[in-house]
Amino acid sequence: MVPTIVTHSPEETHALGAQWGKQAQPGWIIGLIGDLGAGKTQLVKGIAQGIGITSRVQSPTFTLVHEYSGGRFPLYHLDLYRLEDEAAIRSAGLEQYLYQQTGVTVIEWADRWPDLDALKQQTKRPYRFVQMEPISEFERRITYEDFGA
Repeated sequence: MVPTIVTHSPEETHALGAQWGKQAQPGWIIGLIGDLGAGKTQLVKGIAQGIGITSRVQSPTFTLVHEYSGGRFPLYHLDLYRLEDEAAIRSAGLEQYLYQQTGVTVIEWADRWPDLDALKQQTKRPYRFVQMEPISEFERRITYEDFGA
């Protein structure tokens, strides 16, 4: 059974992310899927806090990647929203973040990643696949599945 969590406010979504950030280990990949306004960036802000990062976390929609340091290890925050196809994603040079061992990589709009099923099924890296769905203005249904080591 796939774990499902319902958060009732942006603060609860943030707190869930903080809990995951406290559990996170270098090399982890967290892929987020959900429409605009689903709470993906709010969850990432919590993950950053749980890792111990105090910098302001923003969606990297226009820059594709934000790298945050200052916590237990770095956070690499990717956003694939503006990349329209596989060629654009591959030419952006983002694959290096899947193979880094020093921090946690979080990918917003992970369903745009080429070969997502291969990424989920790989066994060398822990990968958390997260789907976020708005239920109401403040409530979010968050389901996730863990793959890999």
